[in-house]
Amino acid sequence: MQQPTMFMIGALQRYRDQWQGEATTVTQFETFLHTHANAFERGNTMGHFTGSCWLISADGARVLLMHHRKLDKWLQPGGHADGDTDLVRVALREAREETGVADLRVEGDIFDLDRHRIAARTSEPEHWHYDVRYVLRAGADDRFVINEESHALAWRPVVDVATDTSFDASLRRMAHKWLARDRLGV
Repeated sequence: MQQPTMFMIGALQRYRDQWQGEATTVTQFETFLHTHANAFERGNTMGHFTGSCWLISADGARVLLMHHRKLDKWLQPGGHADGDTDLVRVALREAREETGVADLRVEGDIFDLDRHRIAARTSEPEHWHYDVRYVLRAGADDRFVINEESHALAWRPVVDVATDTSFDASLRRMAHKWLARDRLGV
């Protein structure tokens, strides 16, 4: 087993310890990691790992969301690992590509896990995304640039994301986690 995969195993164990109510999700991720040699490759038609981020403003009060062109909904920046087993690096790369925010820093370990089904398209069958999410904090200059993957980008107050049912459930979950971080010692 490659060293980065061992790193992922340790990160998943730490996540399970911190978010004990999500043990079932962690087990799904661990099982997939252990049973698919190509778990980080888009060519795995059963599913693959992706890396994304909870991209927060310098003061932590806002989150940068993108209105995804293909999926036509507001989501966090992120994308395919394409063979890269360092999902922190994947999340950083995707955030920079999709938002243009230049000064980003990683905070902490895995922030959230989300396993979601991707519908079949003409070029690919239905499959699972095993999305590993990290907190990225923007610097003082939080200007963004819209690229071809999105209709729009917007800084949204985290408190609004937490309560707005028009947002994806996983976005609301991350907003609640972010708002509860002081209480939980995160």
